[in-house]
Amino acid sequence: MYEHFFHLREKPFQMQPDPDFIYWSKAHSLAYTMLEYGVLNNSGFTVITGEIGCGKTTLLRFLLTQLDPAVTVGLLSNTQIREGELLRWIMMAFGQKYDQQSEIAAFHDFQEFLINEYANHRRVLLIVDEAQNLSPRTLEELRMLSNINSEKEQLVQIVLVGQPQLRDLLQRPELIQFAQRITSDFHLAPLLPIEATEYIFRRLEQAGGRRSLFSHPAAKLAAEASGGNPRIINMLCDTALVYAFSGQRPYVSYGLMTQVLEDKAKHGLFFRPQHPQTAPT
Repeated sequence: MYEHFFHLREKPFQMQPDPDFIYWSKAHSLAYTMLEYGVLNNSGFTVITGEIGCGKTTLLRFLLTQLDPAVTVGLLSNTQIREGELLRWIMMAFGQKYDQQSEIAAFHDFQEFLINEYANHRRVLLIVDEAQNLSPRTLEELRMLSNINSEKEQLVQIVLVGQPQLRDLLQRPELIQFAQRITSDFHLAPLLPIEATEYIFRRLEQAGGRRSLFSHPAAKLAAEASGGNPRIINMLCDTALVYAFSGQRPYVSYGLMTQVLEDKAKHGLFFRPQHPQTAPT
């Protein structure tokens, strides 16, 4: 819509996770290091947690671009799983037949799948997104699946990604055996104020735009109001560019960003600024 007007190759603040736009804050770099360590070292369980919109899925997408082709990946994103259905959902995630009539048959087929992958010198990685929705019983089923191994080699690695509630869930007494299997974990915090401001400028550059499309006070205001949440930053900055395009303005000023925040606070469905607005400096 506004790309041509601002001479952009693409929209810089899209809401969909895009590994090409990943911003390596200190927290994101550490989170990815722990994620990569868990995968490369054949860890049983790796856990990454963080608030909604903090960049967990973007990290996963980037990881997928870096994996060896010899890794077979299954992504399980539906975590509202009824009792007795876990294995069928996992089989579907790996593109396998999932019409087994019993849990025993499903387990047998999954075990055969893992053995065949191992025989073909392939590693198997299961990524479970939105894992905070899993029940303790389902998590225990996952732990039992991680027991499938060949001598000293684990035949399946499992990465759990979820909101902060996942940490609380894994600390429950009945899941102590599961927690002891976690060899790599990290909680992804929001961007620091200086990082959030730089995040805006980096995305503009990545999309082929000028840093000056946002005045520094405007970028700082958006960063503060977002509380350091990348998804909220994207929403605010994308809206600001729409406002600027509508008014045929060459850049986003502090005043324009203030108008965006006021409109979002008054008319928006979900967003309320997390920090009071301050005068530009």
